[in-house]
Amino acid sequence: MALKLRRVLALCAVALLGCAASAAGVTACATPPQPPPVHATGPGIGSRGGLPATPGSARLTLTETGSTLLYPLLRTWAAAYHGKYPNITITTAPTGSGTGIADASAGTADLGASDAFLSSGNLVLDPDLLNVPLAISAQQINYNLPGLGPGVHVKLNGAVLARMYSGSITTWNDPAIAALNRGVRLPAIRVVPLHRAESSGDTFLFSSYLSTGDPGWNAAIGYGTVVAWPPVPAARAEQGNSGMVAACAVTRGCVAYVGISYLTQALAAGLGEAALQNAAGHFVLPDGPSLRAAVASFVPATPQNETISMVNGPAAGGYPIVNFEYAIVAARQRSPAKARAIKAFLHWVITSGNAAGYLGQVRFQPLPAPIVTLADAQIGGIR
Repeated sequence: MALKLRRVLALCAVALLGCAASAAGVTACATPPQPPPVHATGPGIGSRGGLPATPGSARLTLTETGSTLLYPLLRTWAAAYHGKYPNITITTAPTGSGTGIADASAGTADLGASDAFLSSGNLVLDPDLLNVPLAISAQQINYNLPGLGPGVHVKLNGAVLARMYSGSITTWNDPAIAALNRGVRLPAIRVVPLHRAESSGDTFLFSSYLSTGDPGWNAAIGYGTVVAWPPVPAARAEQGNSGMVAACAVTRGCVAYVGISYLTQALAAGLGEAALQNAAGHFVLPDGPSLRAAVASFVPATPQNETISMVNGPAAGGYPIVNFEYAIVAARQRSPAKARAIKAFLHWVITSGNAAGYLGQVRFQPLPAPIVTLADAQIGGIR
């Protein structure tokens, strides 16, 4: 009965995920209420030096569901960790961030992977949940536009994208797009906006960027893992990041938001990659320097629970859709052995697992040292 109740609360929490829409915009997204600071209360709690160096000798399986953006990397981490500690098996499933959060809250998964941080609604319904940053990610905007020259990156911003997704911009040669792309011959083909069908952290990130760029979008639609997409006749809903790439590849005129771990696949499919306008007015691609610059501007403002939006930050060279990839995990575990295994795995991820050999495969960036310290403090509180 208790598990059923937790499942109901988890599903309610998913519906509340994301900040409440505000006419003022979400450039500095309102931070949900923070849980009490983590204090060291025993051996292995609260500091990197006290965290378990190994997962222990018990043979355990840790289950993970959630983000399709994080899935390619988490699968690699899981295999590498099992190779190091054969008694620990980690199963992974790309279900979408909303499901990952719900499963972690309900206790049906040990770890939920999410591109979106826990909302105040999540924390009220389940204050036992933690969101632990694992790495730095981003989101690109892809499109299928034939005839553009090599090396051309169509310039877009939040206001124009909001109009494309609301249906008020219907063709790629619209004057609003052309004004951002002087000298580029844009085709007169129909805009086909693609969005995610399931509850998704990618939708949370993208709709947050639209809300920062268009007050009308923010007031009428807002942002979250699920939003009420305007009824644009050409719009299509797709499942997962792989579904977005596959659909865009066969749809002339498409525009799609896709996690950066799928950029290699998107480029191989012949899709274009947009340069997005940041808060400083510059058009930027999601590369290493632009991701690191964006995150660096938020490090001093990151709270102890590491719940923070980094969309459209102030860095002049920063990419505007940057995020932490989070592990959603319950602070109270069913057994000391499982708590130790989870703590050891998460600590390994944010240290050894943040090496370039892992992150480079999916174009992620490592956590800054102060964020690792905060993450370890949260991990130390798992018991």
